[in-house]
Amino acid sequence: MKKILASLLAVGVAGASGIAAGAGFALNEQSISAMGTSFAGRSSSASDATTLYGNPAGMALLDRAQASGGLAVIHASSRIDSASANSPFGTEVQGSNKGDMVPFTGVPMGFYVRPLDERWHAGVGIYVPFGMITDYERGFQGRYFGDYSEVRVITLQPTLSYKVNERLSLGFGPTLNRVDGRLETAVFTGTATDGRIIIKGDDTAVGYNLGALLQVTPATRLGVTYHSMVDYRLEGRVQVRNLPPPVNGNYPATLDLRTPEMIDLSVTHQLDPRWTLHAGAAWTRWSRLQTIKPVSAFPSAIEEKQHWNDSWAYAFGATLQLNPRLQLRSGIAFDQSPTNNIERSPRIPSGDRVAVSLGLGWQLSEQTSVDLAWSYLREEDTDIDISNPRKGNYRATYKNSAHGLGAQFNYLF
Repeated sequence: MKKILASLLAVGVAGASGIAAGAGFALNEQSISAMGTSFAGRSSSASDATTLYGNPAGMALLDRAQASGGLAVIHASSRIDSASANSPFGTEVQGSNKGDMVPFTGVPMGFYVRPLDERWHAGVGIYVPFGMITDYERGFQGRYFGDYSEVRVITLQPTLSYKVNERLSLGFGPTLNRVDGRLETAVFTGTATDGRIIIKGDDTAVGYNLGALLQVTPATRLGVTYHSMVDYRLEGRVQVRNLPPPVNGNYPATLDLRTPEMIDLSVTHQLDPRWTLHAGAAWTRWSRLQTIKPVSAFPSAIEEKQHWNDSWAYAFGATLQLNPRLQLRSGIAFDQSPTNNIERSPRIPSGDRVAVSLGLGWQLSEQTSVDLAWSYLREEDTDIDISNPRKGNYRATYKNSAHGLGAQFNYLF
């Protein structure tokens, strides 16, 4: 039983996943204006205060103090086909596979930027770079591999940018990151009543973002942004229920977790006064999640293999200035999944994905504007075939999709 508990702790926060707008458990929704082009040109557009995240160097292009705040909501859908499960003793596990495990989710963001002088800008932002929740029904057939997972990272980023000359700008911002997670798993007991493990943990850690923005020609901008790795040590506890004494109770535990660094490179090109094209590529170092080893009150720790891979995302988009007050946007993105076919579990039922987006920017007055966006994401059919001597096995095919809606309000001071 101690090995079961240690193993469950190991998958903890790093294993919590569902259907996100980014690969793994990353989120892209830090800008609704960028969402309209499927985040193409994110590090080169610098159109409003949300550039503080997209590329902190882009603040140098904002000639007035301004604030941007908004909310994106994600409605995910999954269908689970061809499911089967066996216990550690080879007997069939009964249960359901409803597939509605990702609840309606909101992702907020807020940014403020102001010029200090002709070269320096300062700003501050609060946003959610990582987050996911999967909440299966209690009688889920794959419950011994996890039936509830939640992880949230909230980031506060004060930022400075410096305009080197008319062509080159630089930006830097430290990040203060708060992570908390919750994991619940059923445990096979051989009786009509399952045992239950609940794991909670949290931590605060520091990272940084930096960027550069180059005006290559009067019509073309090139941007690059680096989001650093953040190193956490989650402090928490393991709660054990409905298992034979003396196992039941609460146990202290810690888990080292590194969220991956990311590099975003993009280009924005203005074809004419009405049309602007965007393209971008982003690399994320998910290979940091290879093996997770917990430190707990138990004498023997179990290493949990993840074997995640580095992933790439590509996006292409366009904006049309329909009139002086209305801008239309569209985009398409292709995103690789970091998971592999061997260790993929119900906590991480994701595959490669394609997303399309539509958006608009509406100038309400000289000082105020609003951005709206809609996106649709569809993943390739994803197979799970996972086994464990203490849990049995679970096999299924997931068909995942999601709709996203976002609204952002901008104010010029």
